[in-house]
Amino acid sequence: MSFAGPSVGSDGRTARRAFEFGRTHVVKPKGNHQATIVWLHGLGDNGASWSQLLETLPLPNVKWICPTAPTQPVTVFGGFPSTAWFDVGDLTEDAPDDLEGLDASATHVANLLSQEPADVKLGVGGFSMGAATALYSATCYALGKYSNGNSHATNLSAVVGLSGWLPCAKLLSDKIRSVDNAANRAASLPILLCHGKGDDVVPYKFGEKSSQALINNQFQDVLFKDYDGLGHHTIPNEIDDLCAWLTSKFGLGDGHSSS
Repeated sequence: MSFAGPSVGSDGRTARRAFEFGRTHVVKPKGNHQATIVWLHGLGDNGASWSQLLETLPLPNVKWICPTAPTQPVTVFGGFPSTAWFDVGDLTEDAPDDLEGLDASATHVANLLSQEPADVKLGVGGFSMGAATALYSATCYALGKYSNGNSHATNLSAVVGLSGWLPCAKLLSDKIRSVDNAANRAASLPILLCHGKGDDVVPYKFGEKSSQALINNQFQDVLFKDYDGLGHHTIPNEIDDLCAWLTSKFGLGDGHSSS
C-alpha cells in the first residue's frame, strides 16, 4: 500500500512524496479474538522482528499486526535510505516534525485497523520511532483528524509507547482546545509509556516529558513506567508490565476458545 502526501518542490509548487509501505506480518490470536493491536517497529527495523517476539507473549486473545515502514531517506543518517515511519533530523526538543510522514504512517495504521471486526477492541503501540508514531496516532484520535485535515475515524482503546517520544508536543494544547470533544476523547484513552533510564538513543527525559505533555493536555489515563539501567531495548520485566497493562485495559479473558 502506498500513501502520497504533499511537500513543496524546489519550484515552490506542491509535490507529493510517495510512501510505499513494506511487508505486513500478522500474529493471529490463539484464543478468542478480543483485541487487535498494530505494532510499529523502530528506525531501520521491520515488522518481522517484532512479530517473532509478540508471538511468544501470554496474550492469546490479541491479534498483532506488524507493518513495515517505507524505505525513505533519513536526515539523521545523512539522507541514507532506511525503513522509517517519518523523517527525523535530530532528537532535540526544537527539531521540526515531519508532519507529512507522520500523517502517512498514522493513516496506514488506521487503514489496517479499519479491516478488523466491529466487536474487537483496537490499539496501537510501538518501539522508539514506532512509539512516536503510536503516540501521534493517539493525538489524531483525540482530535478526530490528522495534521493535514483529513478525518481520523478509528476508535482506539489503548496506546503503548516503549522508548519513544511525543511528536508535535508543543502544538498539542492549542489543538486540543480548538476541537469540540477532543478533551473527552483524550481523557478516555489509556496510554502506557515505558522508558529506560539508561537510554542513550532516545533520552529518558524525552519519555518523561512526553508523559507530562499528554497529562497536561487532558490525557488522564497515562501510566509512565521507568526502568533503572535499561538502554534502548526491551527487557522481560518491561514486557511483563506491558502484558499486564493490556490485559487490564482490554479486559482480556483467559483467552482460550470454548470450541
